[in-house]
Amino acid sequence: MAIAHVNGVDLYYEDTGIGDPIIFQHGYTASHDGWAPVIERMSAQYRCIAMDCRGAGDSAHPDDGYTIEQLAADVVGMADYHGFDRFHYAGQSMGGLIGFELGLSHADRLLSLSLSAPAPADGIQMPQSARDTMRERWANRERDLLIRTSLAGVPRESAHADVPNQVDRQLSVSVGHYDGCWEAMVNYHKGNRLGEIQTPTLLLAGAADSLLTPNLKDFARLGNATLHVFSRVGHGVPREVPSAYARVVTDFLEHGVVNAQTVAKAVAEAAQG
Repeated sequence: MAIAHVNGVDLYYEDTGIGDPIIFQHGYTASHDGWAPVIERMSAQYRCIAMDCRGAGDSAHPDDGYTIEQLAADVVGMADYHGFDRFHYAGQSMGGLIGFELGLSHADRLLSLSLSAPAPADGIQMPQSARDTMRERWANRERDLLIRTSLAGVPRESAHADVPNQVDRQLSVSVGHYDGCWEAMVNYHKGNRLGEIQTPTLLLAGAADSLLTPNLKDFARLGNATLHVFSRVGHGVPREVPSAYARVVTDFLEHGVVNAQTVAKAVAEAAQG
């Protein structure tokens, strides 16, 4: 097992490929496993570091540190461990929210941000009764039920095979991670600052994801971003469509931000020249 001692915690990572570095960070209760199909498609061009955040996957389970700010600092610590002055960052769900924080607090370390289905920058909103039910199923280790409901939330059958492993990873996270990271996502309210992020950013979303509306809201507030929405895809974008995800991200890393503003600028320059 590859372990980096970062900010006082042992964090698991996998290091694959060659080229400019990309650090991949998973979502809430997930792990590095979910990135494997993407990294398989991108490691010929990029050095891919898939890390487990504290309390999840194969990383250590400390009692504290479950804030978005600390998790972002852990990503920077992982970059320091590998000697990366600057790096590309790819985050899924909670990992996408961590990406917002990286853009706000550690922009000098970033080459780009690729954020898929990020947790809302104005905080997760869920009825307390729904949250209580979700936590009760986790605490009671209702694996079969969690698998059934997870499968129902993945529109593409091609992505169903890995769902049991995802549920097992979910059941293995620490209590500190399960409760602390959720509270951190609920209480993160920096949406009004997203315009400060000038790091080239790609926001990816699933058309069948309940977070699509807040994702579009957050995209509209970003300072230097482009957007890709996948049809017939739910919340787990890189797991559900890894080939398409890899193509879109690779295209972004090659060409940078292309949006209505950059096209209008190009048209204006062409008219003058």
